[in-house]
Amino acid sequence: MLELSKSEYASFFQPYVDILGENSKGVINNLEDSLNRALLVLENISEPKQSYRYEEGKWTIKELVQHIIDSERVFGYRALTFSRNDTTLLPGFDENDFVKYSNANDRSYGEMLEELKVVRLSTILLFTSFDASDFINVGVASGKSMSVKALGYIVSGHLLHHLKIIEERYLI
Repeated sequence: MLELSKSEYASFFQPYVDILGENSKGVINNLEDSLNRALLVLENISEPKQSYRYEEGKWTIKELVQHIIDSERVFGYRALTFSRNDTTLLPGFDENDFVKYSNANDRSYGEMLEELKVVRLSTILLFTSFDASDFINVGVASGKSMSVKALGYIVSGHLLHHLKIIEERYLI
């Protein structure tokens, strides 16, 4: 069961929490399971599909994968900062600018998937290093309060959210 209060994260993260469902197995298991689920799909995407946009102005699958990697790094930094009781108010980030300047479509898709795995392993090790008191620490990012625990769930939910979009809109 997901043990997370709505007061631990901003409402715009609700879809990422909701996608985990009531059968959530905890932060670490969710991090592992969501990566494994994603790789089952992502590793089987053909080269032509990697650069496919389902609609003008939408990201390609490569850009989506890069967005997932970049976002996970940002969320991981937030979790590290809050776990260390740093009270610095952290800024948001413009996901569209991150993608625009990422050169994702010029990258090797295989290398991107390897990077996704390495970044997720780093995230898992980071969250594994936290003790119970670290998970309840709270900080501010994008002007919103959030707990370390919420960030752990949001990382998993964010990946699953985009995986669902890939399955429903790109791989039809």
